[in-house]
Amino acid sequence: MSMRDNGIQLAVIDMAGTTVVDDGLVVGAFEAAADVVGLPSAGPERDHARGYVLDTMGQSKITVFRALFDDEATAQRANAAFEDAYAALIGAGHAEPIPGAAEALSRLRAGGIKVALTTGFSRATQAKLIAALGWHDLVDLVLAPGDGIRGRPCPDLILTALLRTGADSVRSVAVLGDTTSDIESALRAGSAIAAGTLTGAHDERQLVAAGATHIVPSVCDFTDLLLKG
Repeated sequence: MSMRDNGIQLAVIDMAGTTVVDDGLVVGAFEAAADVVGLPSAGPERDHARGYVLDTMGQSKITVFRALFDDEATAQRANAAFEDAYAALIGAGHAEPIPGAAEALSRLRAGGIKVALTTGFSRATQAKLIAALGWHDLVDLVLAPGDGIRGRPCPDLILTALLRTGADSVRSVAVLGDTTSDIESALRAGSAIAAGTLTGAHDERQLVAAGATHIVPSVCDFTDLLLKG
């Protein structure tokens, strides 16, 4: 693999909020899950849970539900309901790419940088999202938590992408996401670039506070950043 001037060989990029428009889908799916497990539809308990979901955007969803609910069975039921609701929204035509995202990913690969798409959703939901977008052949690798790969903010998704694509070093990896969990996982992995994008859940202040090395308006600008290196 040819080394670029900036040494970046692999871009690990989030999906919902980063390359795929979120537009309230995650929160909508959470509301459906909360209904299934009997969380009151209004009041402080529901407000706290909704706030926690927003704060922990980007993390593995089962991990989020385990933090919200005391027992594993309830967490699993909530997670299954969340995944079903999100999949239904995708199936209803709500899967929409961030403008220019597909072209941005293609430009990275044309420029000699491998691309891995990561998520906090399950592998099954990620597969449905990829199918709805028609992105099967767009990237080198898609990864979701599970099978010994912990979700964000752990570094596992990034490090697994490095191993599977054969990148030389964590310093040859650039990461992009829209949440503080994305930034934290990139920093834990030792990535050269831990960039935040402003198209998703968390704002510039939150991303900078989490330690982002770069802030970009969108994935298109991230591609520009890497290719001009």
